[in-house]
Amino acid sequence: MTTHTDSALLDALQHQVAVFARRAEQSRLGGVGQARNSMDRAAYLLLNRLDQEGPMGVKALAAGMGIDSSTVTRQVAPLVDSGLVSRATHPEDGRAVVLQLSERGRTRLEEVRTSRRALMALVTEQWSEEERTAFTTLLTRFNASLSDITASLTPMGPTS
Repeated sequence: MTTHTDSALLDALQHQVAVFARRAEQSRLGGVGQARNSMDRAAYLLLNRLDQEGPMGVKALAAGMGIDSSTVTRQVAPLVDSGLVSRATHPEDGRAVVLQLSERGRTRLEEVRTSRRALMALVTEQWSEEERTAFTTLLTRFNASLSDITASLTPMGPTS
């Protein structure tokens, strides 16, 4: 049973999440310096995933990001066109195509990471290392829980 205190705390939490989402979108959390706001969220997440996981097909990339293949295909097209991502033949199945981060993409991703890292340092410069660690741990946990719950929902509501 939810108490009045729980309700007030949950109301405050949802409000702060909404404010965070608005501020993140306004600033695009794009970093500082020359690379600030130079890469949209979708591109950053796709490039980051390819950097961390290595070459993969569209279906695997979509599954790993929790989005559908058509969305990945649409989002990756401009990255291929701009030379940040390349298409290659799958090493084990010559008929299949994998996406991989190009050297240009790796360089560009590192520029953006450096800029975003500088922004995070600026935002949390008055925080202790323990506070940064705790916030990162809790935000990671929050995002994982949100992802799990979102994945369990259907367009008509929660699954039974």
